[in-house]
Amino acid sequence: MSEINPFLNALKQLKTAADLMNLEASVLEILQKPKRILEFSIPVKMDDGTLKVFEGYRVQYNDARGPFKGGIRFHPETDLSEVKALAFWMTIKCAMVGIPMGGAKGGVTVDPKKLSIAELERLSRGYTRAVADFIGPEKDVPAPDVNTTPQIMAWIMDEYSKIKGFNNPGVVTGKPLEVNGSKGRDIATAQGGFYILEKVLEKIKLMDEKGKSKTANSDITVAIQGTGNVGGNMAKILAKNGFKIVAISDSKGGIVRKSKINGFEKLDVEGAMKWKKENESLEGFPGTEAVSHKELLELPVDILIPAAMENQITDENVDKIKAKIILELANGPTTPEADAKLFKRGITVVPDVLANAGGVTVSYFEWCQNIRNYYWEEEKVISRLEKIMKESFDEVWVIKEKYSVDMRTAAFVLAITRIAEAIRMRGM
Repeated sequence: MSEINPFLNALKQLKTAADLMNLEASVLEILQKPKRILEFSIPVKMDDGTLKVFEGYRVQYNDARGPFKGGIRFHPETDLSEVKALAFWMTIKCAMVGIPMGGAKGGVTVDPKKLSIAELERLSRGYTRAVADFIGPEKDVPAPDVNTTPQIMAWIMDEYSKIKGFNNPGVVTGKPLEVNGSKGRDIATAQGGFYILEKVLEKIKLMDEKGKSKTANSDITVAIQGTGNVGGNMAKILAKNGFKIVAISDSKGGIVRKSKINGFEKLDVEGAMKWKKENESLEGFPGTEAVSHKELLELPVDILIPAAMENQITDENVDKIKAKIILELANGPTTPEADAKLFKRGITVVPDVLANAGGVTVSYFEWCQNIRNYYWEEEKVISRLEKIMKESFDEVWVIKEKYSVDMRTAAFVLAITRIAEAIRMRGM
Protein backbone atom coordinates (compact mmCIF):
# COMPACT_ATOMS: atom_id res chain seq x y z
CA MET A 1 0.00 0.00 0.00
CA SER A 2 1.37 3.40 -0.98
CA GLU A 3 2.04 5.89 1.79
CA ILE A 4 0.62 8.60 -0.46
CA ASN A 5 -3.19 8.62 -0.53
CA PRO A 6 -4.17 8.88 -4.22
CA PHE A 7 -7.76 9.87 -3.49
CA LEU A 8 -6.67 12.85 -1.39
CA ASN A 9 -4.42 13.86 -4.29
CA ALA A 10 -7.38 13.62 -6.65
CA LEU A 11 -9.46 15.86 -4.38
CA LYS A 12 -6.64 18.43 -4.32
CA GLN A 13 -6.68 18.48 -8.12
CA LEU A 14 -10.45 18.93 -8.06
CA LYS A 15 -10.22 21.81 -5.56
CA THR A 16 -7.59 23.62 -7.64
CA ALA A 17 -9.82 23.58 -10.73
CA ALA A 18 -12.99 24.34 -8.75
CA ASP A 19 -11.43 27.44 -7.19
CA LEU A 20 -10.22 28.68 -10.58
CA MET A 21 -13.64 28.35 -12.21
CA ASN A 22 -15.65 29.45 -9.13
CA LEU A 23 -17.56 26.18 -9.14
CA GLU A 24 -20.77 26.33 -7.19
CA ALA A 25 -20.59 24.63 -3.80
CA SER A 26 -23.38 22.11 -4.46
CA VAL A 27 -21.65 20.71 -7.55
CA LEU A 28 -18.31 20.53 -5.73
CA GLU A 29 -20.01 18.65 -2.90
CA ILE A 30 -21.33 16.06 -5.37
CA LEU A 31 -17.97 15.65 -7.08
CA GLN A 32 -16.09 15.14 -3.82
CA LYS A 33 -17.83 11.84 -3.09
CA PRO A 34 -18.45 8.64 -5.04
CA LYS A 35 -22.07 7.78 -5.77
CA ARG A 36 -21.60 4.13 -4.75
CA ILE A 37 -18.82 2.06 -3.17
CA LEU A 38 -18.88 -1.73 -3.34
CA GLU A 39 -16.56 -3.82 -1.17
CA PHE A 40 -16.82 -7.57 -1.21
CA SER A 41 -15.03 -10.85 -0.58
CA ILE A 42 -14.29 -13.27 -3.41
CA PRO A 43 -13.78 -16.87 -2.27
CA VAL A 44 -11.68 -18.84 -4.76
CA LYS A 45 -10.88 -22.55 -4.71
CA MET A 46 -7.18 -22.86 -5.42
CA ASP A 47 -5.62 -25.63 -7.50
CA ASP A 48 -4.36 -27.42 -4.37
CA GLY A 49 -7.90 -27.66 -3.00
CA THR A 50 -7.59 -24.88 -0.40
CA LEU A 51 -9.90 -21.88 -0.27
CA LYS A 52 -8.56 -18.34 -0.42
CA VAL A 53 -10.61 -15.17 -0.01
CA PHE A 54 -9.65 -12.04 -1.98
CA GLU A 55 -10.75 -8.44 -1.39
CA GLY A 56 -12.64 -6.86 -4.29
CA TYR A 57 -13.85 -3.33 -5.03
CA ARG A 58 -16.02 -1.41 -7.47
CA VAL A 59 -16.41 2.35 -7.07
CA GLN A 60 -19.07 4.04 -9.18
CA TYR A 61 -18.15 7.68 -8.94
CA ASN A 62 -20.49 9.77 -11.07
CA ASP A 63 -22.97 9.00 -13.85
CA ALA A 64 -24.40 12.45 -14.61
CA ARG A 65 -23.26 12.18 -18.23
CA GLY A 66 -24.02 8.49 -18.83
CA PRO A 67 -23.35 4.93 -17.63
CA PHE A 68 -20.38 4.41 -15.33
CA LYS A 69 -17.20 3.42 -17.19
CA GLY A 70 -13.85 2.22 -15.93
CA GLY A 71 -11.36 -0.61 -15.73
CA ILE A 72 -10.66 -3.39 -13.27
CA ARG A 73 -7.12 -3.88 -11.98
CA PHE A 74 -5.59 -6.90 -10.27
CA HIS A 75 -2.64 -5.78 -8.15
CA PRO A 76 -1.24 -6.67 -4.71
CA GLU A 77 -1.30 -3.00 -3.59
CA THR A 78 -4.82 -2.21 -4.79
CA ASP A 79 -6.96 -0.72 -2.03
CA LEU A 80 -10.11 1.37 -1.71
CA SER A 81 -8.31 4.74 -1.75
CA GLU A 82 -6.64 3.87 -5.03
CA VAL A 83 -9.86 2.63 -6.63
CA LYS A 84 -11.76 5.76 -5.53
CA ALA A 85 -9.08 7.98 -7.08
CA LEU A 86 -9.08 6.02 -10.31
CA ALA A 87 -12.88 6.19 -10.49
CA PHE A 88 -12.76 9.96 -10.02
CA TRP A 89 -10.11 10.37 -12.73
CA MET A 90 -12.26 8.26 -15.07
CA THR A 91 -15.16 10.64 -14.47
CA ILE A 92 -12.95 13.57 -15.43
CA LYS A 93 -11.42 11.71 -18.39
CA CYS A 94 -14.71 10.72 -20.01
CA ALA A 95 -16.11 14.24 -19.70
CA MET A 96 -12.89 15.82 -20.92
CA VAL A 97 -12.91 13.90 -24.22
CA GLY A 98 -16.65 14.45 -24.53
CA ILE A 99 -17.90 10.87 -24.51
CA PRO A 100 -21.34 10.35 -22.88
CA MET A 101 -20.25 8.18 -19.97
CA GLY A 102 -19.46 8.59 -16.29
CA GLY A 103 -16.59 7.25 -14.22
CA ALA A 104 -15.99 4.06 -12.24
CA LYS A 105 -13.16 1.70 -11.36
CA GLY A 106 -12.72 -1.75 -9.91
CA GLY A 107 -9.97 -3.80 -8.39
CA VAL A 108 -8.89 -6.91 -6.56
CA THR A 109 -6.03 -7.05 -4.07
CA VAL A 110 -4.05 -9.88 -5.63
CA ASP A 111 -0.78 -10.66 -7.35
CA PRO A 112 -2.08 -12.37 -10.51
CA LYS A 113 1.42 -13.59 -11.38
CA LYS A 114 1.12 -16.03 -8.46
CA LEU A 115 -2.12 -17.54 -9.80
CA SER A 116 -2.51 -20.30 -12.34
CA ILE A 117 -4.70 -19.67 -15.39
CA ALA A 118 -7.49 -21.72 -13.82
CA GLU A 119 -7.27 -19.77 -10.52
CA LEU A 120 -7.27 -16.47 -12.42
CA GLU A 121 -10.40 -17.50 -14.29
CA ARG A 122 -12.19 -18.52 -11.09
CA LEU A 123 -11.22 -15.18 -9.50
CA SER A 124 -12.48 -13.22 -12.52
CA ARG A 125 -15.78 -15.08 -12.58
CA GLY A 126 -16.12 -14.63 -8.81
CA TYR A 127 -15.61 -10.89 -9.21
CA THR A 128 -18.30 -10.84 -11.87
CA ARG A 129 -20.82 -12.62 -9.66
CA ALA A 130 -20.14 -10.12 -6.87
CA VAL A 131 -20.91 -7.09 -9.06
CA ALA A 132 -23.42 -8.57 -11.52
CA ASP A 133 -26.39 -6.66 -10.11
CA PHE A 134 -24.54 -3.35 -10.42
CA ILE A 135 -22.98 -3.57 -13.90
CA GLY A 136 -24.43 -3.81 -17.41
CA PRO A 137 -24.44 -1.94 -20.74
CA GLU A 138 -26.84 0.70 -19.40
CA LYS A 139 -25.41 0.80 -15.85
CA ASP A 140 -21.65 0.33 -15.60
CA VAL A 141 -19.24 -0.95 -18.26
CA PRO A 142 -15.91 -2.31 -16.93
CA ALA A 143 -12.73 -2.69 -18.99
CA PRO A 144 -9.11 -3.88 -18.60
CA ASP A 145 -6.60 -2.07 -16.41
CA VAL A 146 -3.32 -3.05 -14.76
CA ASN A 147 -2.79 -6.86 -14.94
CA THR A 148 -6.17 -7.55 -16.53
CA THR A 149 -6.39 -8.73 -20.11
CA PRO A 150 -8.79 -9.26 -23.02
CA GLN A 151 -9.08 -12.90 -21.88
CA ILE A 152 -10.23 -11.77 -18.43
CA MET A 153 -12.79 -9.48 -20.06
CA ALA A 154 -14.04 -12.46 -22.09
CA TRP A 155 -14.51 -14.47 -18.88
CA ILE A 156 -16.39 -11.57 -17.28
CA MET A 157 -18.64 -11.20 -20.32
CA ASP A 158 -19.32 -14.94 -20.37
CA GLU A 159 -20.12 -15.14 -16.64
CA TYR A 160 -22.38 -12.09 -16.79
CA SER A 161 -24.19 -13.51 -19.83
CA LYS A 162 -24.79 -16.78 -17.98
CA ILE A 163 -26.22 -14.91 -14.98
CA LYS A 164 -28.54 -12.81 -17.15
CA GLY A 165 -29.53 -15.68 -19.41
CA PHE A 166 -28.56 -14.19 -22.74
CA ASN A 167 -25.43 -13.15 -24.64
CA ASN A 168 -24.47 -9.65 -23.50
CA PRO A 169 -21.15 -8.45 -25.00
CA GLY A 170 -21.78 -4.79 -24.13
CA VAL A 171 -21.23 -5.40 -20.40
CA VAL A 172 -17.45 -4.99 -20.75
CA THR A 173 -15.00 -3.56 -23.28
CA GLY A 174 -11.45 -4.53 -24.13
CA LYS A 175 -12.60 -7.99 -25.21
CA PRO A 176 -10.84 -10.17 -27.80
CA LEU A 177 -12.04 -9.69 -31.38
CA GLU A 178 -13.41 -13.24 -31.33
CA VAL A 179 -16.02 -12.24 -28.73
CA ASN A 180 -17.15 -8.85 -30.03
CA GLY A 181 -14.11 -6.74 -29.21
CA SER A 182 -13.15 -3.71 -31.26
CA LYS A 183 -10.34 -3.45 -33.75
CA GLY A 184 -7.75 -0.93 -32.56
CA ARG A 185 -8.56 -1.37 -28.84
CA ASP A 186 -5.26 -3.08 -28.03
CA ILE A 187 -3.17 -0.05 -29.07
CA ALA A 188 -5.75 2.66 -28.31
CA THR A 189 -4.20 4.16 -25.16
CA ALA A 190 -0.73 4.37 -26.67
CA GLN A 191 -2.01 5.56 -30.06
CA GLY A 192 -4.10 8.26 -28.41
CA GLY A 193 -1.07 9.30 -26.36
CA PHE A 194 0.98 9.56 -29.54
CA TYR A 195 -1.57 11.91 -31.12
CA ILE A 196 -1.42 14.10 -28.01
CA LEU A 197 2.39 14.08 -28.10
CA GLU A 198 2.32 15.24 -31.73
CA LYS A 199 0.16 18.20 -30.69
CA VAL A 200 2.43 19.02 -27.76
CA LEU A 201 5.49 19.08 -30.00
CA GLU A 202 3.72 21.51 -32.32
CA LYS A 203 3.33 23.89 -29.37
CA ILE A 204 6.64 23.32 -27.55
CA LYS A 205 9.92 23.47 -29.44
CA LEU A 206 12.60 21.25 -27.92
CA MET A 207 16.14 22.62 -28.03
CA ASP A 208 19.54 20.95 -28.10
CA GLU A 209 22.60 21.89 -26.02
CA LYS A 210 23.58 24.52 -28.59
CA GLY A 211 20.19 26.23 -28.45
CA LYS A 212 19.04 24.90 -31.82
CA SER A 213 15.52 23.56 -32.30
CA LYS A 214 15.18 19.78 -32.57
CA THR A 215 13.26 19.35 -35.80
CA ALA A 216 13.81 15.62 -36.38
CA ASN A 217 12.20 12.91 -34.25
CA SER A 218 15.55 11.10 -34.21
CA ASP A 219 16.99 13.95 -32.15
CA ILE A 220 14.29 13.73 -29.46
CA THR A 221 15.22 11.46 -26.54
CA VAL A 222 12.57 9.48 -24.65
CA ALA A 223 12.48 7.36 -21.47
CA ILE A 224 9.47 5.12 -20.80
CA GLN A 225 8.66 3.72 -17.36
CA GLY A 226 6.61 0.57 -17.91
CA THR A 227 6.37 -1.78 -20.88
CA GLY A 228 2.98 -3.38 -20.32
CA ASN A 229 0.25 -2.97 -22.91
CA VAL A 230 0.38 0.83 -22.78
CA GLY A 231 4.10 1.50 -22.35
CA GLY A 232 5.11 -1.34 -24.64
CA ASN A 233 2.85 -0.20 -27.47
CA MET A 234 3.97 3.40 -26.99
CA ALA A 235 7.60 2.34 -27.27
CA LYS A 236 6.85 0.54 -30.54
CA ILE A 237 4.87 3.49 -31.96
CA LEU A 238 7.59 6.01 -31.07
CA ALA A 239 10.34 3.77 -32.44
CA LYS A 240 8.39 3.33 -35.68
CA ASN A 241 8.14 7.11 -35.95
CA GLY A 242 11.89 7.59 -35.45
CA PHE A 243 12.07 8.84 -31.86
CA LYS A 244 15.26 8.08 -29.92
CA ILE A 245 14.15 5.84 -27.07
CA VAL A 246 17.08 5.58 -24.67
CA ALA A 247 15.51 3.84 -21.65
CA ILE A 248 12.58 1.53 -20.90
CA SER A 249 11.58 -0.50 -17.86
CA ASP A 250 9.33 -3.27 -16.63
CA SER A 251 8.26 -4.26 -13.11
CA LYS A 252 11.77 -5.55 -12.31
CA GLY A 253 13.73 -2.50 -13.46
CA GLY A 254 14.98 -0.69 -16.54
CA ILE A 255 17.66 -0.77 -19.20
CA VAL A 256 19.73 1.88 -21.01
CA ARG A 257 22.49 1.94 -23.63
CA LYS A 258 25.18 4.34 -22.48
CA SER A 259 27.62 6.07 -24.81
CA LYS A 260 30.83 7.93 -23.96
CA ILE A 261 30.19 10.31 -26.85
CA ASN A 262 26.64 11.55 -26.34
CA GLY A 263 25.48 9.99 -23.08
CA PHE A 264 22.96 7.53 -24.48
CA GLU A 265 22.38 5.48 -27.59
CA LYS A 266 19.09 4.47 -29.16
CA LEU A 267 17.61 1.22 -27.87
CA ASP A 268 16.50 -1.59 -30.14
CA VAL A 269 12.88 -1.55 -28.96
CA GLU A 270 11.68 -4.51 -31.02
CA GLY A 271 14.63 -6.59 -29.85
CA ALA A 272 14.10 -5.59 -26.23
CA MET A 273 10.40 -6.43 -26.31
CA LYS A 274 11.15 -9.81 -27.89
CA TRP A 275 13.78 -10.45 -25.19
CA LYS A 276 11.25 -9.56 -22.48
CA LYS A 277 8.69 -11.96 -23.91
CA GLU A 278 11.20 -14.80 -24.04
CA ASN A 279 12.81 -14.10 -20.65
CA GLU A 280 9.88 -12.53 -18.75
CA SER A 281 12.06 -9.48 -18.07
CA LEU A 282 14.11 -6.80 -19.82
CA GLU A 283 16.98 -7.64 -17.48
CA GLY A 284 20.09 -8.79 -19.30
CA PHE A 285 19.13 -7.56 -22.76
CA PRO A 286 22.45 -7.61 -24.67
CA GLY A 287 24.30 -4.31 -25.02
CA THR A 288 22.42 -2.57 -22.20
CA GLU A 289 23.00 -1.64 -18.58
CA ALA A 290 20.53 -1.89 -15.73
CA VAL A 291 18.85 1.25 -14.40
CA SER A 292 16.45 1.47 -11.46
CA HIS A 293 12.95 2.90 -11.71
CA LYS A 294 14.14 5.91 -9.72
CA GLU A 295 17.13 6.48 -11.98
CA LEU A 296 15.03 6.18 -15.13
CA LEU A 297 12.71 8.96 -13.98
CA GLU A 298 15.70 11.24 -13.43
CA LEU A 299 17.45 10.72 -16.78
CA PRO A 300 18.29 13.86 -18.83
CA VAL A 301 15.82 13.17 -21.65
CA ASP A 302 13.49 15.39 -23.66
CA ILE A 303 10.37 13.34 -22.95
CA LEU A 304 9.58 11.20 -19.91
CA ILE A 305 6.62 8.82 -20.16
CA PRO A 306 5.42 7.28 -16.86
CA ALA A 307 3.34 4.30 -18.02
CA ALA A 308 3.22 2.16 -14.87
CA MET A 309 1.66 3.05 -11.50
CA GLU A 310 0.60 6.19 -9.61
CA ASN A 311 2.77 8.33 -7.30
CA GLN A 312 6.04 8.04 -9.21
CA ILE A 313 6.96 11.74 -9.33
CA THR A 314 6.62 13.14 -5.83
CA ASP A 315 7.94 15.91 -3.61
CA GLU A 316 10.93 13.66 -2.87
CA ASN A 317 12.27 13.33 -6.42
CA VAL A 318 10.66 16.18 -8.36
CA ASP A 319 13.74 18.41 -8.13
CA LYS A 320 15.78 15.70 -9.89
CA ILE A 321 13.45 15.42 -12.89
CA LYS A 322 15.29 16.65 -15.99
CA ALA A 323 12.80 15.92 -18.77
CA LYS A 324 11.27 18.87 -20.63
CA ILE A 325 7.94 17.14 -21.28
CA ILE A 326 6.19 14.55 -19.11
CA LEU A 327 3.49 12.55 -20.90
CA GLU A 328 1.42 10.68 -18.30
CA LEU A 329 0.24 7.38 -19.74
CA ALA A 330 -0.14 5.96 -16.22
CA ASN A 331 -2.96 7.14 -13.97
CA GLY A 332 -1.90 9.56 -11.25
CA PRO A 333 1.89 9.27 -11.60
CA THR A 334 2.50 12.86 -10.40
CA THR A 335 1.43 14.18 -6.99
CA PRO A 336 -0.09 17.68 -6.68
CA GLU A 337 2.97 18.98 -4.81
CA ALA A 338 5.28 17.75 -7.58
CA ASP A 339 2.92 19.13 -10.21
CA ALA A 340 3.21 22.63 -8.79
CA LYS A 341 7.02 22.49 -8.73
CA LEU A 342 7.23 21.17 -12.29
CA PHE A 343 4.97 23.99 -13.50
CA LYS A 344 7.16 26.59 -11.80
CA ARG A 345 10.22 25.09 -13.48
CA GLY A 346 8.59 25.32 -16.91
CA ILE A 347 8.33 21.56 -17.39
CA THR A 348 5.21 20.65 -19.37
CA VAL A 349 3.14 17.89 -17.79
CA VAL A 350 0.56 16.39 -20.14
CA PRO A 351 -1.93 14.97 -17.62
CA ASP A 352 -3.19 11.41 -17.51
CA VAL A 353 -6.81 12.43 -18.05
CA LEU A 354 -5.78 13.73 -21.48
CA ALA A 355 -2.70 11.72 -22.43
CA ASN A 356 -4.13 8.25 -21.78
CA ALA A 357 -7.76 8.95 -22.71
CA GLY A 358 -7.39 7.02 -25.97
CA GLY A 359 -8.16 3.80 -24.10
CA VAL A 360 -11.56 4.85 -22.80
CA THR A 361 -12.37 6.55 -26.09
CA VAL A 362 -11.99 3.32 -28.05
CA SER A 363 -13.71 1.44 -25.22
CA TYR A 364 -16.65 3.74 -25.87
CA PHE A 365 -16.42 2.88 -29.57
CA GLU A 366 -16.48 -0.84 -28.67
CA TRP A 367 -19.54 -0.32 -26.47
CA CYS A 368 -21.30 1.50 -29.34
CA GLN A 369 -20.48 -1.37 -31.70
CA ASN A 370 -21.75 -3.95 -29.19
CA ILE A 371 -25.01 -2.09 -28.63
CA ARG A 372 -25.67 -1.81 -32.38
CA ASN A 373 -24.16 -5.19 -33.30
CA TYR A 374 -22.35 -3.40 -36.13
CA TYR A 375 -18.56 -3.46 -36.25
CA TRP A 376 -16.06 -1.01 -37.72
CA GLU A 377 -12.85 -1.45 -39.64
CA GLU A 378 -9.67 -0.42 -37.80
CA GLU A 379 -9.16 2.60 -40.05
CA LYS A 380 -12.48 4.04 -38.89
CA VAL A 381 -11.65 3.40 -35.22
CA ILE A 382 -8.23 5.05 -35.44
CA SER A 383 -9.51 7.97 -37.52
CA ARG A 384 -12.23 8.77 -35.01
CA LEU A 385 -9.75 8.36 -32.15
CA GLU A 386 -7.34 10.83 -33.73
CA LYS A 387 -10.10 13.40 -34.24
CA ILE A 388 -11.31 13.21 -30.62
CA MET A 389 -7.81 13.27 -29.10
CA LYS A 390 -6.59 16.24 -31.12
CA GLU A 391 -9.78 18.24 -30.63
CA SER A 392 -9.61 17.57 -26.87
CA PHE A 393 -6.02 18.77 -26.79
CA ASP A 394 -6.96 21.99 -28.58
CA GLU A 395 -9.80 22.66 -26.12
CA VAL A 396 -7.51 22.07 -23.13
CA TRP A 397 -4.77 24.27 -24.61
CA VAL A 398 -7.18 27.19 -25.07
CA ILE A 399 -8.15 27.03 -21.38
CA LYS A 400 -4.51 26.65 -20.34
CA GLU A 401 -3.59 29.82 -22.25
CA LYS A 402 -6.65 31.74 -21.06
CA TYR A 403 -5.94 31.18 -17.36
CA SER A 404 -2.14 30.73 -17.56
CA VAL A 405 -2.38 27.41 -15.71
CA ASP A 406 -0.91 23.95 -16.13
CA MET A 407 -2.53 21.50 -18.54
CA ARG A 408 -3.99 19.31 -15.77
CA THR A 409 -5.95 22.19 -14.26
CA ALA A 410 -7.12 23.21 -17.74
CA ALA A 411 -8.30 19.66 -18.48
CA PHE A 412 -10.15 19.52 -15.16
CA VAL A 413 -11.86 22.85 -15.86
CA LEU A 414 -13.07 21.56 -19.23
CA ALA A 415 -14.33 18.28 -17.77
CA ILE A 416 -15.93 19.78 -14.66
CA THR A 417 -17.75 22.36 -16.77
CA ARG A 418 -19.38 19.54 -18.76
CA ILE A 419 -20.21 17.47 -15.68
CA ALA A 420 -21.63 20.50 -13.86
CA GLU A 421 -23.88 21.32 -16.80
CA ALA A 422 -25.22 17.76 -16.82
CA ILE A 423 -25.84 17.86 -13.07
CA ARG A 424 -27.74 21.16 -13.37
CA MET A 425 -29.83 20.03 -16.34
CA ARG A 426 -30.79 16.79 -14.60
CA GLY A 427 -31.73 18.66 -11.44
CA MET A 428 -29.40 16.66 -9.22
